[in-house]
Amino acid sequence: MTELHLWLRHETRTTERRTPVVPADARRLVGSGVTLTVEESPQRIFPIEEYEAAGAEVAPAGSWVSAPGDTVILGLKELPDEPAGLTHRHIFFGHAYKGQPGATDLLRRFGTGGGALLDLEYLVDDTGRRLAAFGFWAGYLGAALAVLQHRGRLVAPLTPTSKEELDGTLRPAAGDAEFTALVIGALGRSGRGARAAFDTAGIEPTSWDLAETRNLDRPALLAHEVLVNCVLATTPVPPFLRAQDLDDPARRLRTVSDVTCDVGSPLNVLPVYDRTTEWDAPVRQLHTRPPLDLIAIDNLPSLLPGESSTDFSAALLPQLLDFGTGGAWGRCLDLFRTKARELGIAVAEGELGHV
Repeated sequence: MTELHLWLRHETRTTERRTPVVPADARRLVGSGVTLTVEESPQRIFPIEEYEAAGAEVAPAGSWVSAPGDTVILGLKELPDEPAGLTHRHIFFGHAYKGQPGATDLLRRFGTGGGALLDLEYLVDDTGRRLAAFGFWAGYLGAALAVLQHRGRLVAPLTPTSKEELDGTLRPAAGDAEFTALVIGALGRSGRGARAAFDTAGIEPTSWDLAETRNLDRPALLAHEVLVNCVLATTPVPPFLRAQDLDDPARRLRTVSDVTCDVGSPLNVLPVYDRTTEWDAPVRQLHTRPPLDLIAIDNLPSLLPGESSTDFSAALLPQLLDFGTGGAWGRCLDLFRTKARELGIAVAEGELGHV
């Protein structure tokens, strides 16, 4: 691989406890010749001392803005609003290619600074399959929260936990009534996670995937009491739930958990809400008669930060070790340039290692 200086930044979102690289994998990066700088972070699930023991250099939170220009900045969620021009190559989930709110402004910042976005959502193999994802844990938590809400056991504010502790609250207890549940996108990573959570809760959900959504049976959808959406649409499809469905007196649906949280995107398959929910208020009522509750938290895996970070880091590690060799990272760079140019934003040219 080309010489790489990787900079693991602090996450500015206060509820973000995950990390894309855990200390054990940090040690492997350093041992392979990668220069690794890790910012201090009071909320990251793994303490800074573990990274330092793995051979990483330590830097103050937010100091990536002053990192050498050839440094690759690694994170998960959104960047702070400053600086206006982004000069580095950034690896994170940018949510910038489907017309989401703020997407154009983000890409313009890269154009201004001459940097590049290497979006983790589009780090894929040559068949289009994502190489590192939090999907299983997002689906698991999306279904778990829906079960707890429907059973009246969801407690706010939400706090990070372990799978063992979560499963203890999820398993059925005496007096729990059975209910019908539907997972859409059941065969993907998130769908598998959702089905696993329902299994822990003692619920056998209806499972739909592409075949069932091509000709959507809307009355059947509305006949379920709980819906977990795990579909991330990449092309326009008819919405699964529409505003008029909320007024349907025959609707039995009472709890919706939107794992995808594609709010604001024109490809959103649940265009019945306009903002996500948060850890301190995880549930919002969309309708009163008949009632309908919404859970739409866009960093669900951070509620199981240890398990989700460890799995993600293991998948990302070989890609980081191959950084600069083209392949998946080259596709990320090409897509960034294509999407920026579609918006009339001029971006820097050059090879992956020298953007």
